Amino acid sequence: MLPATDTTIADPETRETEDHWVARVRQGDTVAFEKLYRRHGGRVFALCLRMSSNRAVAEELTQETFIRAWQQIGKFRGDSRFGTWLYRIAANLTLSQLRSRKPESGCDWIDELAGETALVGHSDHQRDLERGMTRLPDGARSVLVLHDIAGFAHKEIGDMLGVATGTCKAQLHRARKLMREYLES
Repeated sequence: MLPATDTTIADPETRETEDHWVARVRQGDTVAFEKLYRRHGGRVFALCLRMSSNRAVAEELTQETFIRAWQQIGKFRGDSRFGTWLYRIAANLTLSQLRSRKPESGCDWIDELAGETALVGHSDHQRDLERGMTRLPDGARSVLVLHDIAGFAHKEIGDMLGVATGTCKAQLHRARKLMREYLES
């Protein structure tokens, strides 16, 4: 259930196409926005799901991410790929939601996912990884997801979380240590 590799890095033609869609969205083209949604929706959802550990919340956050992207497309300068900008919106929304929520008694999405056809043949090891991630404290899980899954640099994560780069590195080290302990037990 890891997000698919973003082909816009390796394929300049795909990036040009995406840049074209972004330009059309800036002009109010909803068809171009739908294409961007289809390209990035699954990965945005996966990021929100892994960070929030709640399927319903992840669905809401995914919708809110795309609403914000539509509203703020004029602020996208093109310094990074559109997907990177979009994932930052998703991560910031999820982090904001995590800060405001009350602690939940469990994780509903692993058991839901286990019954879906997407997990037919899903390894026990992968499920252990997913369960281990839900046991991590919010800060450690956020940094682990943003760095190891979404591919953000420590500085970018620090900017998103409002903490120093060193704090991000320490959180990632802690998250990895806790994951190792969980998987070895």
